[in-house]
Amino acid sequence: MADTVAPVGWERSLMAAEKVKDRVRRAARALGNAGIPYAVVGGNAVAEWVARIDEGAIRNTRDVDILIRRADFDGVKAAMEAAGFVYVNLLDVDMFRDGPDGRPSEAVHLLYAGEKVRPDHKTRNPDVIDSEMGTEFQVVALDALVQMKLNSNRDKDRTHVRDMIGVGLIDGTWPARLPPELAARLQLLLDNPDG
Repeated sequence: MADTVAPVGWERSLMAAEKVKDRVRRAARALGNAGIPYAVVGGNAVAEWVARIDEGAIRNTRDVDILIRRADFDGVKAAMEAAGFVYVNLLDVDMFRDGPDGRPSEAVHLLYAGEKVRPDHKTRNPDVIDSEMGTEFQVVALDALVQMKLNSNRDKDRTHVRDMIGVGLIDGTWPARLPPELAARLQLLLDNPDG
């Protein structure tokens, strides 16, 4: 009988990344099979776009963010629950834990098309039609993703924008496409890509 060795360090990291990939695939499949328009946003969308240029530059994320239309919420809830996810609203965020014991930090978080995530955001979320089919799921369009990341403007969002700059998805022509405040945020990152 062979000894079982618990995964360590990088093995646990790889297993965690695979769980996230599995979660986004299952959520996307549930919504797609139910005919509900959606788009993957957030870190998984950044990874999808970055991978098109340089797979080695992908950064892992632990949660899954999905953009839907608020009018589709009941259908989303039914589809996600049928796929084994458990709905919860925590701190005013609609999310689906991955099973009854799933952690909120590892849940599928919902964002709503045409709405601001926070009142201080400069622009509203895009519509789900502002997306395209990625490798395995519907992913938000690059222009919309960049605006969402600049809108949130947290450390991790700025890091994601730097990742996209680093692989050449975003360049010096981009600020002209954006509202002034978002353009200024992007210009700071273009001028200081290493932080």
